[in-house]
Amino acid sequence: MAKVLIIVGSDSDLPIIKGAVDALEKLGIGYDLKISSAHRVPDKTANLAKTAKDKGFSVIIAGAGMAAHLPGVVAAYSTLPVIGVPIKSGALDGIDALYSIAQMPKGIPVATVAVNGAFNAGILAGQIIGLSDDKVLNALRDFKESMSNDINNKDEKLQKIGLNAYINSR
Repeated sequence: MAKVLIIVGSDSDLPIIKGAVDALEKLGIGYDLKISSAHRVPDKTANLAKTAKDKGFSVIIAGAGMAAHLPGVVAAYSTLPVIGVPIKSGALDGIDALYSIAQMPKGIPVATVAVNGAFNAGILAGQIIGLSDDKVLNALRDFKESMSNDINNKDEKLQKIGLNAYINSR
């Protein structure tokens, strides 16, 4: 069974990265969650990345704010797909983290989601795993169908009761 390794640079990142955990749990994908800073414990971080494949992980999600070097460092040490989650923090509200993660040098790609977009990181990990796991693929299909049904139900309600009543009913 495929698993996802989730790494954050600080415990302050945990409330945001919970979105990835929620998505993976929704899809029935196992995961391990670690705190490991690229700057404060670089050897631990490198070891997590180097050994992830041998430990049965298929994808790595790495979340960090400010300088946000964690996803890039992890990608440098692993051949697994790495999804970076830029976390809103500091004076630039996460834009610095977004740029840091998105602007990787040639040959060291990191897939990047929106600032604080951890839920989408979990869904993207599921889509990668779903390429070879029909159970995950079916869970993704069910999830997307549920989203579609939710929007259709909201539109049906809007059409039935009108704009003002809809807004007041929320």
